[in-house]
Amino acid sequence: MNEERLTRVRSSENLSATESRGRRTTASDHSPNDRPTTTRARANSPRGIMNDPPPKATAKSWVGLAVLVLPLLLITIDGTVLILGLPAISAELSPTGVEQLWMIDIYSLVLAGLLVAMSAVGDRFGRRRNLLIGAVLFTIASVAGALATAPWMLIGARALLGVGGAIMMPSTLSLVRNMFLDRQQRRYAMAVWAAMASVGAAVGPIIGGWVIETFSWQAAFLMNIPVMLLLLILGPPLLPESRNPDLHKIDILSVVLSFVGMIGVVYAIKTLTGGKDIALGIAALIVGLITVALFVRRQLTLPTPLLEVRLFKVRYFRGAVIADLLSIFAMVGALVALIQYLQLVLGLNPLEASIWLIPQAILAATAAFLAAALVKRVLPAYVIAAGLLISAIGFGLTLLLSPTSSPALIATSLALVSLGAGMGLALSNDIIMSSVIPERAGQAAATSETAYEIGTTLGTAVLGGVLVAWYTRVVTVGADALDPTAGLAERASSTMAEALLVAAEIGGSTGTAILEVAKDAFTEAIAITGIAGAGIMVLTAIWVLITLRGAAANKDLAAEHEHQLR
Repeated sequence: MNEERLTRVRSSENLSATESRGRRTTASDHSPNDRPTTTRARANSPRGIMNDPPPKATAKSWVGLAVLVLPLLLITIDGTVLILGLPAISAELSPTGVEQLWMIDIYSLVLAGLLVAMSAVGDRFGRRRNLLIGAVLFTIASVAGALATAPWMLIGARALLGVGGAIMMPSTLSLVRNMFLDRQQRRYAMAVWAAMASVGAAVGPIIGGWVIETFSWQAAFLMNIPVMLLLLILGPPLLPESRNPDLHKIDILSVVLSFVGMIGVVYAIKTLTGGKDIALGIAALIVGLITVALFVRRQLTLPTPLLEVRLFKVRYFRGAVIADLLSIFAMVGALVALIQYLQLVLGLNPLEASIWLIPQAILAATAAFLAAALVKRVLPAYVIAAGLLISAIGFGLTLLLSPTSSPALIATSLALVSLGAGMGLALSNDIIMSSVIPERAGQAAATSETAYEIGTTLGTAVLGGVLVAWYTRVVTVGADALDPTAGLAERASSTMAEALLVAAEIGGSTGTAILEVAKDAFTEAIAITGIAGAGIMVLTAIWVLITLRGAAANKDLAAEHEHQLR
């Protein structure tokens, strides 16, 4: 039956392509699972060419999905895996404070800056080809990172990892959209994709803590290599090639504008929330916003834009993108704040802290499948909103913390935040990708994954900024009352880690008092951060209920809204 349907689909594709463009689209010989998606007409095409239901995915497609999520898992893990490795890296490579920041930040900056451009490259030349090229670069960068003997070498390796990740990431989501044409099957495939994205963000510190404690920081790079080699071996026979035939050339100016704009905005967020180099941060924000505006204006005038910004005219699409962004915002923001609490206030080492993160990693993985099951009976807007409110409850649990709380309370808080955010990620990504026809999959994927990266950055920057600002305010007052030397008071109020060092240097009753002030201040700052996070989740739930109303799980969203893009 699948063979017959696919034959009729291909016949209709050739007819549509001939009548509308006066040219013939050729396709290489493929198995049913390897069907090329090189024309606009589809089994779920808005043009109504086919009335038959779309063909079901084969077993080979599901095995291909398992291979496809491997690079996604590593890309998301690598965003946070080095956080717990900075002390070991500092001891061996002696980087400056600025170099340490670049070791962490350069990966996400390059990744966010290139996502849009690399999705267009995949649409033009082939998404599977792009995926495999990215895997090669990721492998080379991993070797370079493990062999780094100077800070600049490690920063360069992290930047190259970002390039490889940006090439691969849009292809993973685009291929899922093209491999699973049936809406119900695609929803479960998207649940697998979203689960891996959630797990990657959640288990990055866990894996980092275990690998660095057991082996060395170099092992955090070397673990990428066998996975990438597996992708290079299994990818060609299991993954179908797909591309967008309408994209005949890539506008280089658009590539430059998207790269500069995204890097400018992301860098500005990191700088301004850090409270340092304010002038530089404002300048970066102005340049970034102006460049993004120029990019949008240019896309509206191009016959084949790098990114179809008209997608944001679709209510379901823009609603799901914001939900996607703020779901990962919640997960990463809570993770960054509460990991510090486990280590700095409760005094757990990296491996001990990572053990308490296991429950939230498990729930982050299962949340997507729970959401996919619930949406059979409940509208997606209600499921996503419920997940966001669960995250709000998780944030609210931080109000119960004290400097002597059990790690179990932190684990519960993180688990609830991850459960709710994972539900939001799964269904918002499904809605994003189902709102477009397969040929627009690359552009939709780039938008979704750019939202993911911006959400990651905002989660760290905004909630982390609230945490640091409140901690500094409280400790400044408390440390001044204890009257240590001015320099030590300033150090103690900068970060909790510095307060621990100051307390050890002063010693005695004064050192103990400073340590108590710092722990109380950090716990209070965690609670304020939790209130901010809960408020944002409630507002996002309201946004979802408004923008995603009417989006049913079995509804052909692409057919409903494709006319808005013409």
